[in-house]
Amino acid sequence: MAGLGFMKVQAVAPEVFVGNPTRNMHVMRDFLAKSEADMVVFPELSVTGYTASDLFFQGQLLTDAHDAIKSLLRDNPFQGLIVLGAPFDYQGLMYNAAWVIQGKQVLGIIPKLYVPNTQEYYEKRWFTSGLKIIEDVREVTFNGQKIPFGSLLFETEDTTVSFGVEVCEDMWAPYTPGNLLALKGAKMIVNISASNETFGKRDVRKRTIIEHSRKNMGAYIYASAGPSESTSETVFSGHLVAASTGELLLETEDFNPKTTAITADIDLESIRFKRQHYSSFRDLKVSLTYPVQRVKIHVEPALSYSFERPLDRTPLVPKEDQKAAFKQLSSLLESALYKRMHHIGAKTIVLGLSGGLDSTLALMIAARVADKLGIERMRVMAVMMPAKANSKRTKMQAEALATRLGVTQKVIPIDAAVADHFTLIDHDGKTLDTTYENAHARMRTLILMNLANLHKGIVLGTGDMSELALGFATYNGDQMSMYGINQGIPKTLVRFLVNAYGMHGFEEDLTAITQAIIETPISPELIPNQESEAMIGSYEINDFILARYLRHGDSESRIAFLIETTFHLDKAAAKTYVTRFFKRFFSQQFKRQASPDAPKVIDIALSPRTDFRLPSDISYGDH
Repeated sequence: MAGLGFMKVQAVAPEVFVGNPTRNMHVMRDFLAKSEADMVVFPELSVTGYTASDLFFQGQLLTDAHDAIKSLLRDNPFQGLIVLGAPFDYQGLMYNAAWVIQGKQVLGIIPKLYVPNTQEYYEKRWFTSGLKIIEDVREVTFNGQKIPFGSLLFETEDTTVSFGVEVCEDMWAPYTPGNLLALKGAKMIVNISASNETFGKRDVRKRTIIEHSRKNMGAYIYASAGPSESTSETVFSGHLVAASTGELLLETEDFNPKTTAITADIDLESIRFKRQHYSSFRDLKVSLTYPVQRVKIHVEPALSYSFERPLDRTPLVPKEDQKAAFKQLSSLLESALYKRMHHIGAKTIVLGLSGGLDSTLALMIAARVADKLGIERMRVMAVMMPAKANSKRTKMQAEALATRLGVTQKVIPIDAAVADHFTLIDHDGKTLDTTYENAHARMRTLILMNLANLHKGIVLGTGDMSELALGFATYNGDQMSMYGINQGIPKTLVRFLVNAYGMHGFEEDLTAITQAIIETPISPELIPNQESEAMIGSYEINDFILARYLRHGDSESRIAFLIETTFHLDKAAAKTYVTRFFKRFFSQQFKRQASPDAPKVIDIALSPRTDFRLPSDISYGDH
């Protein structure tokens, strides 16, 4: 059931017996009796069969269709919302209509506006366009009930759930009813369809659905007739699609003559959040004058929610065609650094190389940019600045990577310089406090900055987005650089890119080195035996929180529930993760305010100059 801003919706292609509404309703009722969704969507003219042709002229077919719907109202095994297709007669004119039903009530009837009459479609032979009637008729009578008719927006009292319905060809029009209903508040558009199959049509249809969901900044549920329709002239495939805000959620098209279905988890709260950020949507919403009737519905709320399939544990990492994704990401990053180097005429790229993930990625990007600039890789200076806390493992990894890439290696031990600094500030040099850690980080930054001046270069930052989010960086230490190449990349994506660069980025075989680096526990190595994830928790979970907060606007309680569900943690552990993340996230904004230039890489970013603007002294919640 619906809960925590999620809603479970099923799109169904039922087995159809053309011209036999009684049998068709039996099939639909059997499905409904087993459904645990909040809404079930059946195709266009699913009560009669879309391919009934001239049977639509016969009064008996209309009578049988309406009798079938009445039988469902008398004995409806499903308490959720039902959308199905059946003809409707108004003053002697036949309309191809969508019917919205709940319990024993028809909540609304929506006529198809755009009736095709081209190529294989000749619907105007039987049906009348609804474009004119919706201007004049707002209510009809069926089964003794007065029923809203026309352009309808169904919504709960608190508008958490809101949807509109369009019928097949309506989706293909230049100016669709779904677009208009979305602008009036519908978070979800349902399309009941009978779209026949021809070679290549599936991809066009899918792209159209996804694009509507993007433009509407909402969900789009599409249910089309299946292959049990007549094949006298055309074939139907049972194409079922669910998309949301420009992303495909689920799809099937298996030409199965039996009943098939998909079940999608629709994130209504995410849609609300994204619409608040979509200024073009807001501008049109307030200027649009389009009459709709608002029909109140009830969706039983739940305190929890069970997902059909687990949420993606690493939502910021590409899943499909990873080689192509790497090519696009690497091109973006390398183009950014190339432009900066070319613009300022820098001769050298200087970076601190620790042997860990972030500096590895920065070095590989720098090496590729040197190649593109037509300069020797020796103009890339990898500076290793060991201190007492540095491990032999990371030192060996740094040296091996720099050697393989053919960049300049410079080793500058910093223990003596830090000891002198401790003397200057009256620190005993033994107490492993924040000052001890930050002195090492700032000494390294001081050295890098002055080396860059000396060699007419820039300091390439290595800190990533996850560290920026958590404030896990030393202010005016590793937080600072002359260009923050990794600042738009969360840690989970850093891992992906290091692995991809190792496999595809260079002629040199780097896979053994990069794999060793990926497997090394993440550490700033500022004090002995220091491990980042022991202090701030799993980066995978922190990146999940970051994605849910910035992409979907989730509350802390909602994120805690999603962590508990996705990572199989108990409530206490999930709450600890969320509390720790947001305490750091809000208190460390001052570091982000002073962050250097950095390219935006994915759809979210933390730059105070673009995506995320927040005062440093904000007091939000308990933080």
